[in-house]
Amino acid sequence: MLSFKLKAFSELSLQEFYALAQLRQAVFVVEQNCPYLDLDGKDQLGHHLLGLDAQGELQAYARILPAASSYPEDASIGRVISSAKIRGKGQGPALMQAAISACQKLYPQTAIRISAQSHLVHFYARLGFQSTGKEYLEDDIPHTEMLLEFKTL
Repeated sequence: MLSFKLKAFSELSLQEFYALAQLRQAVFVVEQNCPYLDLDGKDQLGHHLLGLDAQGELQAYARILPAASSYPEDASIGRVISSAKIRGKGQGPALMQAAISACQKLYPQTAIRISAQSHLVHFYARLGFQSTGKEYLEDDIPHTEMLLEFKTL
C-alpha cells in the first residue's frame, strides 16, 4: 500500500527530486530504451505526486501540470510511473486516482488531458478518460491523447 504526498516543485527536497528523477530515468530512458530529454522545463510549473512505500521509498510518481503548460486549456497528468518493484501489483489505479483527485483540487472545473502510451488506453479508460482519436508517435512510442472532462469527475 502506498501513501501519497503532493508537493509543488519549490517544496521538493533535493533528495525527493533526485529520487523522482532517478525513477523517471530508470523506467522511461533505461527500461523503455528511449533516450529523450526528461527534464523538459515543466517540472517547475507543476505539482509532484510521490507514492511512497512503508519505508518511505519512492515507488510511484505522477506530474500534474496546470492549463497552458502542456495543453492550452486543460490541466494534465504525465510522467506517470511505477517502479519495477511494485509494477503489476495493483498500485497504478491508486496512483491515478490520487493524481486525478489532486488535479481536481488544484484546478477545479478544468478538464484533464493526457498523452497515454497506446498500450495503456484501456487502463486510463477505466478511470474515465476518453480517447480524442489523436494517435501519434512520441519518442518512437505510440501514444494516444485522452481527455477526462471535469463534468464527469
